[in-house]
Amino acid sequence: MNVPVVLVPGLGLGPASYDRTVEHLTTPYHVVSLPGYGEPAGAREDLRPQALGTALADKIRERGVLVGHSASCQIVVETAIAFPELVHALVLVAPTGDIRASSWVDLAARWLGSAVPESPRLIRVVTPQYARTTLSTIARAGEAARHHDLASVIGRVLVPVMIVRGRHDLVSTAEWVGRLAELCHGEARTLPTGAHMPVVTNGPELAALIQRAAAAPDPV
Repeated sequence: MNVPVVLVPGLGLGPASYDRTVEHLTTPYHVVSLPGYGEPAGAREDLRPQALGTALADKIRERGVLVGHSASCQIVVETAIAFPELVHALVLVAPTGDIRASSWVDLAARWLGSAVPESPRLIRVVTPQYARTTLSTIARAGEAARHHDLASVIGRVLVPVMIVRGRHDLVSTAEWVGRLAELCHGEARTLPTGAHMPVVTNGPELAALIQRAAAAPDPV
């Protein structure tokens, strides 16, 4: 029996970012927006992945598969560490969190390089989502995320972890994804197409991997 799936949008994105993925899911799912990840943040809100991981836990209804995209992968990992009873498995899509390459200059260069292979239609997809989250919130959340060392904490996750990237992703590289998989004894997959937005460009393949995680026996 498939367990439910909780999907968290990437930095600045909203529930619509998962539209091309969830249309292929047959298991129950829920998309949860958070400050910086689909919602604007108040001036004093804590946007560190640890704090947002707790906020996510407050919105989870039952034990299930947590799916993160890009910087929200750091959030779902923190939820799995602090609230293991809520997590059946993790699916990390194009995860960030490599502090070895976390300067704004480096991130911007790699993000732009990844955007080149993506379809121009992504501009129409992401622009209204960024506007809803607001650029000031995105900047604050991005600043918090780039100081979070995912490699230093992912080994504390006790449930199965699947890590997925697109072939042309320069932000979440094959070396980085392989390193994370080794640290958490998880599975690394590189899709044959796409870059940093597999949730939009590789919906069917990504949904199949999420579905597989939801159908796996409970590790606990």
